[in-house]
Amino acid sequence: MKRVLPRVLLQWEDFARDHAAPLLERYRDQLCTFNDDIQGTAAVVVAALTGALGVTGGRFRDQQIVIAGAGSAGVGLAAYLLEAMRTEGLSDDDARRRLYLVDRQGLIHDRLPDLTLGQRAYAQPYEALAGLRHDETGHIPLEAVLEGTGATVLLGVSAQCGLFGEKAVRAMAAKVDRPIIFPLSNPLERCEATPHDLLRWTDGRALIATGSPYAPVTYAGVTRPIAQCNNVYVFPAVGLGVLSVGARRVTDGMMLAAARALGARSPARKDPTAPLLPPLDELLALTQDVALAVAREAQDSGMAAASPEDAVRAAIASRFWVPVYRPLL
Repeated sequence: MKRVLPRVLLQWEDFARDHAAPLLERYRDQLCTFNDDIQGTAAVVVAALTGALGVTGGRFRDQQIVIAGAGSAGVGLAAYLLEAMRTEGLSDDDARRRLYLVDRQGLIHDRLPDLTLGQRAYAQPYEALAGLRHDETGHIPLEAVLEGTGATVLLGVSAQCGLFGEKAVRAMAAKVDRPIIFPLSNPLERCEATPHDLLRWTDGRALIATGSPYAPVTYAGVTRPIAQCNNVYVFPAVGLGVLSVGARRVTDGMMLAAARALGARSPARKDPTAPLLPPLDELLALTQDVALAVAREAQDSGMAAASPEDAVRAAIASRFWVPVYRPLL
């Protein structure tokens, strides 16, 4: 790739947990490349969270975030959330103390053996967890984390169907006026909870986005469309922005620029009962806006040559594919 196709944009797709993050780390500074499952997912989730915080009036730096699932997707989410907190003034250490990763062995902390490099970066200091309940195996289960941390955000990338149980969700909702809960695993049979159950267990207060497609849910006489954190919101726009300005690399800053541009278009910012992400039928227009944000970040960070915004918009429009087909008869 480096020798024959040095100007190509390479996207890693559907690589297994043990390979995805190491391959990305190995090549991200050698090629113009990104992993959509790690970075694209994280960017769309940050965008949906931006919409949810527009409803609650909160900031990233004030959230206590629990991530159920500490594989490459969970660690990738944590990295982007940490960066979102840093841009709002928190130090790395303070941001990490607000991020709780939970895996099969319970809450990830620094006394657990055999942690991956990514998990170690977000392991909580065990000494700070004395007040959290342990189960009979000595681990700290998800429910205990929600009870003991005052979690405001719960994200699921565990692929464990039903992991977000009624007792755990009610424990979270008892401490938070508008709990933000995203069961992101897909397909449907792996989803941590259904939107209907989450609304029922929180008396309709939960702000929800999912990884699988769900029909609108009616609760207490109000019908709510459920946003799907689909990577299609981001990866075509990232490619379009990168190629339009000839960026040399794809950076996390560019992915977060995409997230902010998408989050700014959240319908929930105007109507709290609306979905946290725009409808997919707005994707064509939305993609050009997100691509512009990516392209400008590439230029501002020195990954692409500077040019006027009008020129960038024109380059994006010239590369934008429109599905119009020649009639055969």
